[in-house]
Parts: sequence; structure tokens; C-alpha cells
Amino acid sequence: MFSREKFSRKNFGLAVLAVVAGLSLGASTAWAESHARIVRLSSVEGDVQVDRNAGNGYEKAFLNLPLTQGTVLATGADSRAEVEFEDGSTVRLTPKSTVEFSELALGDSGNRISAVTLKAGQVYVNYRAKQKADDFTLLFAQEKVKLEDAAHFRVDLEDATAEIAVFKGDLNVNGPAGVTELSKNKSATFNLSDGDKFTIAKNVEEDPYDAWDKQQEKYHDQYAKGNSSSDYPYGYGVSDLNYYGSYSNVAGYGNLWQPYFTGAGWSPFMDGAWVYYPGFGYTFVSAYPWGWMPYYYGNWIYAPGYGWGWQPGGWNGWNTVPRVTNPPNRTAAPQPPARGTGTVLIGRGFSGTPGIPARHVLVEPGSAGYGIPRGVGDLNKVSHQVQQNGFATIRTAPPSRSGWSSPGGFGGSSPSAGSSSHASSGAHVSSGHTTSAPHR
Repeated sequence: MFSREKFSRKNFGLAVLAVVAGLSLGASTAWAESHARIVRLSSVEGDVQVDRNAGNGYEKAFLNLPLTQGTVLATGADSRAEVEFEDGSTVRLTPKSTVEFSELALGDSGNRISAVTLKAGQVYVNYRAKQKADDFTLLFAQEKVKLEDAAHFRVDLEDATAEIAVFKGDLNVNGPAGVTELSKNKSATFNLSDGDKFTIAKNVEEDPYDAWDKQQEKYHDQYAKGNSSSDYPYGYGVSDLNYYGSYSNVAGYGNLWQPYFTGAGWSPFMDGAWVYYPGFGYTFVSAYPWGWMPYYYGNWIYAPGYGWGWQPGGWNGWNTVPRVTNPPNRTAAPQPPARGTGTVLIGRGFSGTPGIPARHVLVEPGSAGYGIPRGVGDLNKVSHQVQQNGFATIRTAPPSRSGWSSPGGFGGSSPSAGSSSHASSGAHVSSGHTTSAPHR
């Protein structure tokens, strides 16, 4: 499904930096001027497929993949996915679900226009309504939900019926049978074989995936706190930055963000892929769970004695090629493939992306959070343990009858399709000394 090309550091000499900068500027400008929008595939668990509307049909989806208008995302029998929009709104897919991002555009006034079509299965939508002028619409069957205010709800679409359940906010659902008005803790069921006639219930029945949805919301709410709009004009990726790393004021360089577990010799461009988008060329996709905002905005700086750090800024552009300042000698600078349209994997690629999550994760210097699921513990504390002892082991979840426990330490059970699992009891961290070589 992927085309692989051997990654060689010899291809990335410092002499190409000027060329890379020019390519980045040109591609960024083209993307910005097109009124196209890019949203983030922010979580991938199990077998998730994507049709990027590039003429290749379905391909394997992976973490941090940019999604554009016309993209179709589909989850397998034991898989889940989350998509983050610029304002931090999310759409989550449970197993055996398919959605199309029918419209992702900018209006003439700069307002965001989003239309998501549920083709099959189940989604959770949490719309944050950060800008009143934005337009967000969810479509399913012959029904349309146009959101103006913040709302959190679930939609299930089957062959003969559809159900919408509201957790927060007020919704108007427009369809062949008229307008359905729903408020918090109410639900409606539509008969798709009889003109979408509906019945309203004054309650919301619990679904097996509600706990997973709540767990993800709690993670975002907890780790996105304390950031003003001036700090981050965009909401996607902020919670991951706060969970997987921290800021330091570095003399001569200012305030820089750095992931935990970097280690000597670590580079932010070691693991990921180059992905081709028609009309815009290749863009770099990071394999790190925090690897969204630092690769498309601002720039990476190498500070002697500190290592690589990300400097926020550059919010008006979209960098298809990450910007680099002061790289160390003989360090690979990011350079897109000169030709071709196939996906080119770099380093470990996406083998560390959580699928059905492991129960234990070994953390070593140089891993930079690679393969660590969200919310499994205090990574700042784990970072100190790794520095002192050489490694640490994080237990991400206890054993489960279903074989698929939830990654995360917030205590919600997260079943695979048709079965239930034990709740995660939080991370257990053990540490020790090892003489094995750290990653890279």
C-alpha cells in the first residue's frame, strides 16, 4: 500500500537548506491562497483507511496525516480514529465507521466552512464554536445538523435507522420529516425507510464507546488549559504539546518547546513520512504523537547544550517543509523527494503509532514520546526517571478480556467492537538502569 524509498542522511546536506526554504515558501503560499483547509488526523488506533481524493483509493492512515476537502476516512472492525479541527473541535469514529470531509474551505471573510458526512457507523462530534462566523455542518442519511453554538453529540447510522443523542448544547436537525429540536440529554431516532420520520426520547441511552469519547475529551480539556488565543491561534495539537513536552527559556533563543525523552543526537526529522498532495507536492508528516503544530508553524532551532527546540509563530502560513534554524553540522535537514507521488517512510515510520495498544511501553532516551499513548501518566516525572536511571517502563493498561484496553489513565473503559474491557487504572511506572544503547 505504501511505496518505500531508502532514507539516506547523505541526501540531506546543509547545502540544500536554501532550496528547502524556497520549496517550503512556495508550497505554503499555494496552499494558503487556495482557500483550502487542512485538519489533523489526531489519533489512529488499529486499522484505519483513508482515501485522500488523490486518485489512489484507500490507503493506510497514520497519525498526524493532513486531511483536506474530499477525504474519506474509514475505520475497521477493531479500530478508532479522531480528527481535530483548527479550533480544537473533534470528530471521533468508532469501529466500522466511514465519514467524508465534504467541505473544508475558507470563506471570503476568513471564516471556516466545514461539512462532514457520516456514511456509515458512529461518530462523536464535539464542536467548540470558537468563532461565531464559522460554519460547521454534519450530514447523515437525509438529515442535516448545522451548528452555530458549542455542542457535543453522538450519531449512529445503520441501514434502516439513525439516532442522534445530545450530551451538551441545543441542536436543530433538518430533514424530510421537518425540523427536530433537541437539547441536552435528549435523543431522536429516525426511520430511514419511512421518510425519516422521527421519535424523540427525553433521555440518552449509554453506548459502549461513550467512555472512550469522554476519556479523550478529558485529556484535551486537561492539557489545553492555560493557553490564550494569543499563545496559539489554533487549537489542534495544543493538548499534545503540553502533555508530551514543556517550554524552557533558553538564553539567546527565547522560549522554546521541547519534547520529553529527546537525548543526545535526537532530531525532530528522524521518524515520519513524506506524503504527496496533488497541486501542493510533498508535505512532511511526523510520527511523534505531538508532531502536528511544530512541523507546520514556527520553526525548529538547534541550541548548543539544549538540543532541538520548537519556536512558535508563523501562524499566517502553512509549512509543508518544516523550517529549520541553526542545525548542527552533518545533521539531516528535511528535504522532500525530488520526484514521484508515493508515500516515503523515514526512519521507523509509523510503527510506533498506537494501534491495539501494548500494555507496557519501554521509554528510553531519544524516544521523544514515540509510541507513548495519551494520558498514561506524568511524563515530566517519567522524564526525570529516564535521565536518572537510563529507562522507564510505563504500564498503559491492565489486562483486558477483549484484548484491547484503553490507552490512557483516566479510568474509562473502552471496548472493542461487540465486547467490553476493564477500565484503565492509570499508568504504573518502573525504572532501572540499562546498558543498552538508547534510540539513535
